[in-house]
Amino acid sequence: MALVVFAALGVWQVQRLHWKHALIARVDARIHAAPVALPADAALANASVSDPRTRDLEYLRVKLSGVYQGSATALVRAATDLGTGYWTMTPLRMDDGRQVWINRGFVPEGTSPAVAAATAPETRVAVSGLLRFTEPGGSLLQANRPQDDRWYSRDVAGLAAARRLGAVVPAFVDVQVEQAAQNPASALKPVPGLTQVHFPDNHLMYALTWFALAALSAFGLVYIWRRA
Repeated sequence: MALVVFAALGVWQVQRLHWKHALIARVDARIHAAPVALPADAALANASVSDPRTRDLEYLRVKLSGVYQGSATALVRAATDLGTGYWTMTPLRMDDGRQVWINRGFVPEGTSPAVAAATAPETRVAVSGLLRFTEPGGSLLQANRPQDDRWYSRDVAGLAAARRLGAVVPAFVDVQVEQAAQNPASALKPVPGLTQVHFPDNHLMYALTWFALAALSAFGLVYIWRRA
């Protein structure tokens, strides 16, 4: 019985390996493709990587334009290759009237929301970047605390409620390129383009482990049979 179970688990991990490699290839092609218009809100509602109807929207490269609402800027805890600090989340009122949260990039520890807000251009901006799904509730270790303006995840609905924005697009955009007719004179500028696209790929190791256990089980059965 154990031999069959271990072998089946090994085959399953091989299947998962092929699925994961296909996923990585699709996402890699997506993030290097020409940017497209931001999908409709209905297409993004309840979007999830586990839902085959919406998973291909994650990391979609999009383009949009509008005017930042700099005074509504919020800071979300971040750990990056540049160190610990914050993501600068600023809502953008798009040309079509929709509001969408934009992750304008990383600012270092000690930056205040007011200082981060001052970095947002006041003129119309054109943005291209990667579409991301909302992160409700908080991080694995800490819950968001809207009452204290402490954010540990990019929860677009929670941020919008805290800033009294009304309806927002149920997703956010990680900026890659931001273009404005006039940029603020602020010495601080959020660092964009730090999106980490990483998928754990341990399926080969798991498959080898299960097949090794199946082989040991087979050896044990042969040994017991010969002893009998």
